[in-house]
Formats: sequence, structure tokens, C-alpha cells
Amino acid sequence: MDTESLKRSLLSKFQEVSADRLQKIQLGILDLEKPTADQAADEVARELHTMKGEARMLGLAAIGQLAHAAEDVLRAERDGRAATEVATDLLLRACDIISDLLEDNEGAQSGTSSSQEMVEALAAASGHAPPPIGGVKAPSRTAIPTVPAVPVVEATIEEPAEPVYVPPPAAAVSAPPPARAAKAEHAHEEGHSHKALADRSIRVNVEVLDSLGLLAGDLLVESARGRLRAAEAEALLQRFSRLGDRFLRLADLLDVPNVLRNDLERIEGDLHMLRDDAFRFVRRNGDGIETLHGNLSMMADHVAEARLVPLSTVFDAFPRAVRDIARAQGKEVDLVIENADLGVDRSMLADVRDALVHLLRNGVDHGLETPDDRRMLGKPSAGRLRIRVRADGDMLSIEVDDDGRGMDPQKLREVAVRKGLLTESQAAALSEREAIELVFRAGFSTRQEITDISGRGVGMDVVKKKVESLGGSVGIVSRLGRGSAITLRLPQSLALMKVLLVRLGDDVYGMPAADVVAVMRVKPEDRMEVFGTLAVKHRGKPTALVGLGPLLGVNGGNRFDKPPAVVVRHGDDLAALVVDGFVDEREVAVKPCGGEFLKGAAFIAGTAALEDGRIAVLLHVPDIMTEVRRVARPVTQGQSAKRLRVLLVDDSPIARATESALVKALGHTVDEAQDGEEGYLKAQSQAYDLILSDVQMPRLDGFSLTRRLKSTAGLARVPVIILSSLASPEDRRRGAEAGADAYLVKGELGVESLAQTIDRLT
Repeated sequence: MDTESLKRSLLSKFQEVSADRLQKIQLGILDLEKPTADQAADEVARELHTMKGEARMLGLAAIGQLAHAAEDVLRAERDGRAATEVATDLLLRACDIISDLLEDNEGAQSGTSSSQEMVEALAAASGHAPPPIGGVKAPSRTAIPTVPAVPVVEATIEEPAEPVYVPPPAAAVSAPPPARAAKAEHAHEEGHSHKALADRSIRVNVEVLDSLGLLAGDLLVESARGRLRAAEAEALLQRFSRLGDRFLRLADLLDVPNVLRNDLERIEGDLHMLRDDAFRFVRRNGDGIETLHGNLSMMADHVAEARLVPLSTVFDAFPRAVRDIARAQGKEVDLVIENADLGVDRSMLADVRDALVHLLRNGVDHGLETPDDRRMLGKPSAGRLRIRVRADGDMLSIEVDDDGRGMDPQKLREVAVRKGLLTESQAAALSEREAIELVFRAGFSTRQEITDISGRGVGMDVVKKKVESLGGSVGIVSRLGRGSAITLRLPQSLALMKVLLVRLGDDVYGMPAADVVAVMRVKPEDRMEVFGTLAVKHRGKPTALVGLGPLLGVNGGNRFDKPPAVVVRHGDDLAALVVDGFVDEREVAVKPCGGEFLKGAAFIAGTAALEDGRIAVLLHVPDIMTEVRRVARPVTQGQSAKRLRVLLVDDSPIARATESALVKALGHTVDEAQDGEEGYLKAQSQAYDLILSDVQMPRLDGFSLTRRLKSTAGLARVPVIILSSLASPEDRRRGAEAGADAYLVKGELGVESLAQTIDRLT
């Protein structure tokens, strides 16, 4: 290798290694403010010393000068001659300058005005004179080919790669060795460097991995077709065998002349040999196909694993960013990151990073209080911001939580009304969870003023869109005064996906197995009407029941008395999707929709080839759930203009949950009681505009409760509606005799009938 080629190669490797080393240095600098400061300082010192030596050997004198000055500041901080906070700020700014110099070869050699100012600032903080730009002894440029030690990067197939550095000997830093020793050492080191690279790993273009992933998926499908063909071949050979048996039985029944007997016996022997050979062939072929399929599955898994990049690749930049945002707002923040070594598909890395940046900025800006406010609330002055990562089957769960002020549902409702996103009646009808989820609306922001951090109404809606575009979901939980937790649930790999294949008519559709909660047969007795929408009971809770075929605008739907259905989950929402049948669960290679026919179509995430030649359309569950919420949500005309306070009395938790949601959807507030006795005590202690009561309850039934209410001064004028599953004329008469103002049957209850009854009575 000639001098210039080697120089370019070494400079490229230095830039690559130093970028990762700078990230480690910055993380160590941030740890100087923590109890583990001594260990962090040792690590930073080692990295700075190594960077200084490498830079000087390559003639990058300005970088060496900065690293030297930074070492002096670090030493002064450890000796107590420089304040930790001042030293931390200076060292972080020095890292920024070095990062700029890495992209400017000329500046890295001779320095810039910014680098010189930083050197002087570092020298002032450490009390040392600024080091000369050439260091102790800068080698000439012609010395570059005889560098005794070369930075070796383990260029993994993840992008960007995690560096593995072989540091130079101490002697190489202080002074160059004699020429002959340098030449021999360089030849030895270069040989070992290339061998290490060859033995450990190589850098592979991500597009090549994408192609390998698709190819692995296609080969899996082809091996499945091979299994299908093997089964067909076995069936054909069995037919030949049966035909031979019939021929032999026929020969036994016929009176065959002796002259043909020998020929017949030879034919019979050949048939038995053919049958044995066919059996052995089928067995060997089947074993070979299964081995091939297993190996291809393993290859597909390895390709998918090779596409994974540790989340630490992006997480390492977060502590510095959070610290800068917090300092700009006068806040103190401790960022905790757990399980950052888990991997995510390389193609998703940028979107995951962008989503987390939004969440961290919001956490610091909106979530955490100022130190003074936190102390007044009895909290530590430094707020806690935490990122927790865990594997959940084929999915990745990333939770960002804080111990800040939490979200105020009422304030969020008021903001939505003020910005014209909802009417007052719509906002009042929102549950606490729905009010909190207003933060995902486009254009929603609680900030009155626009700042560099927030106030533009762009943020959480972007997070939701990014995550859902990847086939994931976003969940949010917040407790006022105690903090918020936002969970991102994402597939670990986009190339290969485990899916449940279902049938609509003659077509096959796939849903990510990670989104499937259960499969079921919908029995007539499990069906019910909630919010005027058909629902089914799943694990004791009402779940919207929707035909997948009509939802997609294709054939298929409820053709059976007990139709099959798939229960899917997106975030906290569930839906039971009626299909025509189940095909299989398998891992498929996901391909983007090609051409104009499916590209951009609603509900569709991609396609996958099946072994029988058919193409399965893979469905996008977030889009489906959005449509389910739209068609299953009650649409009420002419809601009551007055917001009522309603008491709901029912001993069934499921009935209370559904009836309460129905009343809230009409814009009213609800208090609940578990039986008639508790309901009567609440009615005496608080004022209500309306009382809804079940009939069959312990301690005090609905008829007795109604009679007691109507005979109590101050309560007799409160309208009472009986909600009961008892529908006979006798039961209705008993309700009227007890004094009930209306009697509604639960099985016939709908949003319109309830709204009309409430309007009439109030």
C-alpha cells in the first residue's frame, strides 16, 4: 500500500473510531456529576489520552492540542482546582469542537479560531499554559506509513458499527520508535489488523441485508412449496401402489396359463420392489425437505438478527441532549436508561430515534417541574426521566416515564375546546383516558407561547404516526402529580413477521401475530348491544364485534351461526373481527405493496407469497382499529344541552361499566353504587339529577329502592329509570307501581332510546 493510500485509510479509520470515542467521552463527562465520578474520570482520561496520541501520529495537531488541554481540565477537576459544573460544560463544548474538526481535515491539522478559543478556555480553567499545537513532538507527514499501531475497527454488519479499538503502546504516544522497528512493527500490525477484520466481521451495506432478507423469505416459501410437492409425490406413488395391488388381486382371480405364470411372478416381484423403492424415496425426500426447510428457517433468523442494531446506538446521545434541554430551562434531570443493548431493525432506527427525541423533550418541558416546585411538593429537586426497554415476544416495548406533574384531564379538555378541536359537549363526554389521549391530536399543545422546545402543536401526533407506520402502537398512562408513562410497542423486525392467516371468501389475509389476542367462535348467547353497536363478551368484557369483510369493502362476513372471529389489540383497544375461516400461523417475508393497485391502499401493510401460489395481503391493524372505533362509536343527534349528574345503581361490574360508558357518551357525569342500600345512602348525601337502577340486587332491590326514594323528602322529585333484563308486562307494572319514571330493558337498550328517555324526564 502506497503512502497516500495508507494515509487516507488511517484517517478514515481515525474519524470512524473517534466519533464513537467522543460519544463515550461525553457519557463519561456527564457521569462526573454523579457518585461514580472517579470511575468515569478514569475512563474519560484513557479515551482522551488515546485520542491525543492517535491524532498526533496522523498529523492532526489541533485535535491533539484540544485533547491535551481537556486532559488538564479533567486532572484539575479531580484535584479540586476546577469546579465540576464548569469543567463539565467546558469538556462537553470541547467535544463539540473536536466533532467539527473530524469533518475538517485542514482544521484538524492547523486549527481554527473556535478550536484555539476553546484551548485557551480549557487552559484558563485548568491553570496550565495552552499546549503547543504540535504537541511534544509531532511526526512529519512522511512518517505516517510507519505508524506502529493502527486503530482496528470491528465493522459489524449493524450500521453504525460499534468500534473495537486496539490501543497503541505507551511508547508510541511519547515518541516515535526507530525506523527499522517501526517498519517491522507496522508490517506485523497491518497483517494482524487485516486478519482480525477477516476473522471477526465485515461491514455490509444495509441494502444487501434487505435483499438477503427478502431472498431468505422467498426461499422459505419455496421450501414450503417443496414440502407440498413432496406430499403430492407421495400421494401419486400411493395411487400407483394401490393400482399394483388391484392388478395382483385380479391376476389371482384369473386362470392364468402356466406359460404366463413365470412372467406374472416376475411382474409381482417388480411391483413389490417398486413399492419398496418408492417408500424409501419418499422417506429420504421428506427428510431432505425438512432439513432444508429447517436450515432455511435458521438462515432467515440469522439474517433478521444481523439487521438488528443495539438501541444504545441512538440512546448514547440522549444523556447529553437531556442535560442541555434541562439546563436551558433551569431544571435538574436524572436520565436512567435500562436494557439499551436490545436490538431493533436497522430500517426502524431513525424513526425510533425521532419518536424518543419527541418524548424526551416533552418529558423535560411538560412533565418535570422546576427544582423549587419539586421541593415544595416534597419531591427530590432533580426529576427522574427513565427509558426502559424489554422484549415482548416478537415485539419490542420501549417505555418513557417521568415522576413529574402528570396530565390534568380537565385542563386537556379545556385546551381542546379553546383550540376548536372539540365542542364543549364533546369534551365533557370524554372519559379520563380519552381526555389524556387528546395529546395525540394534530395541532394540540398546552403551551400558550411558542418556544424552541414546544408550543407548535407538533410532537405527540408525530410520535403516534411514526410508531403506527411501523406496525406498532402507543399507550399512555398518567397520574396527576405523580408523572406519566408512554409506552411504544414495535416489531423487532420488519423483514420477517409471524402472522395469523385468515380467509375471507377465497382470499387470504394476514394479521401480525403480536396483535392477535385470541381466536374464537362467536356464540349467539355471547352477543350483546353496547352503545347501539354489536359486541361480544370476551374474557368477561364487552368487545366490539365487526365483520372484517364489510370493513375492508370485500366479500366475506358473518355467514355462519357461530362465525369464527379474531380478537385483535391495538394499544388499550380490543375488537373481535369476524372472518370466514383460519388458514395457519406462520412466519412470512413481508414485501411492500408494488404497483398502483395496492400501493397506498387503506388497511394494507404489505404482501406475502404462500406456498400454494396465492398472495396473502397483510393488514395494518392500527388502520383497522381506527375504522372500528369510528363505526362502533355512538353517534347521537340532539344530545341534551344540560350536563346531568347521574347515579347508577347496579350490582354487576360489567353492566355498570357498559351503562356508565353509555351515559358518559351522552355528555353526563356518573357516580356508581354496587347495590340499592349504597345507592340510597349516596342519594341522601349528594344531589343527583337522575337515578338509574337495576332490579335484582342484594340488600335492597330496584323496586324497593325506587319506593324508598319516592317516599323520601327531597328525593321524590328526582327521576328514576329502571334498567332491567326482566321484560315481562308484570315486571313493567311492578316498576310503575314502585314509582319509576321509566322502565328500559337492558337487551333493548341503545344510545338513542336512552337519550330520548333522559331528555323527556329532564
